[in-house]
Formats: sequence, C-alpha cells, structure tokens
Amino acid sequence: MKRDELTAAYLKKAEVRFRALSFYRDHEAYSDVVREAQEMVELLLKAVLRAIGAEVPKLHDVGRVLEKHRAMLPLVLNESLPEIKKISKRLRKERELSFYGAEDFIPTEEYDLEDASLAMRDPNSCSAR
Repeated sequence: MKRDELTAAYLKKAEVRFRALSFYRDHEAYSDVVREAQEMVELLLKAVLRAIGAEVPKLHDVGRVLEKHRAMLPLVLNESLPEIKKISKRLRKERELSFYGAEDFIPTEEYDLEDASLAMRDPNSCSAR
C-alpha cells in the first residue's frame, strides 16, 4: 500500500471532521453530525482506494469501487467490507438532506441525538479496522 501526499491529506481532513463531530453533537447540530460523518467516511474510503493504487471516482459512495478492488484490500478491511459498504451507502443517502433539507424536511428539526449517535458510530466502524 502506498501513502502519498494526497492520501495523507484525505486522512488529515477526515481526522478534522472526526473531531468536529463532538462539537456539532454538543451544540445539538445533529444534521451537521450526519453530514460531516458522511464526508469523513467518504474521505477515509477514498484514502484506502488511493493507498491500494485504485482510481478514485468522483462519487460520494465508493462502496462498489471497493468491492471491485476487494482482492487488493488489507484482510481486516476485506472482512469488514459488507458493513463498510452499508455505512457508506446509508450516509450517502443522507448527504443532501442533512445539509440542504427540502420543503418538507427541515434538517435542524428532523435529525436528533439518535441520528447523530448512529452517524458518529459509522466512521468509527470504518476507521477502527
């Protein structure tokens, strides 16, 4: 696995977002926890793709790309891939709603502590591997 400057930058950006999650949660900005968790997972998974030498697509959910390169993943990630894909897909679905909302979906009213807690567990599930 390689680690170049861009891969390192992705990991640093993910670390900053990880630290921000507690701030947002503590200030009851639950929709922001969801959004930042999604970005963190996306950055972590794109760092993995770069590290294995795979092309990084301009997509927010790279689960299928990871699956395509499964044989190149470290064993611990390979074993966790179904869960990682599930997390990435779920957070991707929340990406726009948690940030922009919709006429019938106000993010600051729709997301709660339970949503934030789930979103905070997701990056840990992806990064602790």
